[in-house]
Amino acid sequence: MREQSHRLARPRPVRRAAFALALAGVVALNACSKKEAGAPEPRPVVAVAVHADGNTAPVTSLPGEVQARYSTPLSFRVGGKIVERRVRLGDVVRNGQIVARLDPADAQKNAASAQAQLAAAEHSYKYAKQQLDRDQAQAKENLIAPAQLEQTTNAYASADAQRDQAAQQAALSKDQLQYTTLVADHAGVITAEQADTGQNVSAGQAVYNLAWSGEVDVVCDVPESALAGLAVGQTANVTLGALPGRKFTARVRELSPAADPQSRTYRAKLTLDNPGPDVRLGMTADIALSAPAPSSASGAQGEHGFIVLPATALFHDGTQPAVWVVRAADSMLELRRVTVARYNERTIVISQGLKDGEHVVLQGVHTVSAGEKVRAIAPLHPEDFAS
Repeated sequence: MREQSHRLARPRPVRRAAFALALAGVVALNACSKKEAGAPEPRPVVAVAVHADGNTAPVTSLPGEVQARYSTPLSFRVGGKIVERRVRLGDVVRNGQIVARLDPADAQKNAASAQAQLAAAEHSYKYAKQQLDRDQAQAKENLIAPAQLEQTTNAYASADAQRDQAAQQAALSKDQLQYTTLVADHAGVITAEQADTGQNVSAGQAVYNLAWSGEVDVVCDVPESALAGLAVGQTANVTLGALPGRKFTARVRELSPAADPQSRTYRAKLTLDNPGPDVRLGMTADIALSAPAPSSASGAQGEHGFIVLPATALFHDGTQPAVWVVRAADSMLELRRVTVARYNERTIVISQGLKDGEHVVLQGVHTVSAGEKVRAIAPLHPEDFAS
C-alpha cells in the first residue's frame, strides 16, 4: 500500500517544473508586448516639400478706372440766367477760354449805378478839397473862426472816405459783370454738363466738370485682405481693356487712411507713367500690385522668394500664424512661426519662416502635436494643393 502511494507521489516535481516553465513563458511574452507598446510606428501625415517661386512677389489683381489727377467743377461766381454755352461734353478747352455766359443786363445796371455814385463822390471830394484850401488860407489871416476850419476839415475827410467807398463799390460791380462770363481756368476736357441754356443758376452751382490735362491716375478700391501688401510709392502693372496687348507702369500716389463706410474698401490712386494720347478718361483697367519683397536683414526669404501653401496648412502659435514642419533629421513635428504676406481665397503666401525644401503638413494640422514622430506621405490628389 505504501509502495503504491509512493509511486503516485513521484510526478509532483515534474508538474512543478512544467508550471515554472509556463510561468517563464508568460513573463517573456509580457516583456515583449511592453517593448513593442513603447515604440509605436510613426504616424502618417500629408506633407509636401515646399519650394520658393524664384523671388516673385505675390500679385494682387484689382479693377480700376482711368481718371484725371485733378478734376474741378466750373461754376459762375454770381447767379443768373444762362444765355450761351460754347462747349459741349468731350470738348477740349484751353486755359482762359470762354465756355458760357449769363444774362449781363442786371450786372451792367449795377455797374453803371456804381460808376455814377463814384462820379458823385468824386465831385463832392473836389468841392470839399477846394473849401478846405480856402478856409486854411483864411485861417492864416485870422479871417474865420477855428471852429469853422474844423468843420471844413471834417467835411473833407468824410468826402474822401465816401469817394473811396464808391470806388470800391464800382470795382466790385465791374468784377460781378465780368463774372457773368465763365472762363476755363485750366486746360483740359469737359467730362460733364450739369446746366443748360436758359436755366437759372445760383452762384457756385456747377455748369461743367473739367478734367485737367497732364497727369493721369488709375483709381481702384482695395479690400482689407490686400491692404497689408500695399504702400505709397509701390509700382504696379496696368492693362487697359480698350488697349489689349499693351502694358503700362504706375506708382501708388495716394492711399486712403480710412475705409469707405459703405464698401469697407480703401481708395488708392496710382499715377500712370507716360500714358499717351490713346489712354482716355473712364477706361477700365486691371491693376496688378506686387507685394514689396521683404529685406534679408529682417530674416525674410528675399533670396529665395515667396512660398504659396494651401490655407489648410495654416495653424496658430498663440496669435501668430504658424505651420507644422517635419524635421528631416528625426521626422519629428516642429511648430514654426511664419509671416503671411497675403491671404487668398484658398491659399496663403509665406514670406518668412520657411526654407526651400522643407516638408510642411498640409492636412490635419489640429490633430497633431509638437515633438510627435511622423511619416510624411504625399497627398492623394496633388493638384488640389497646387498654388
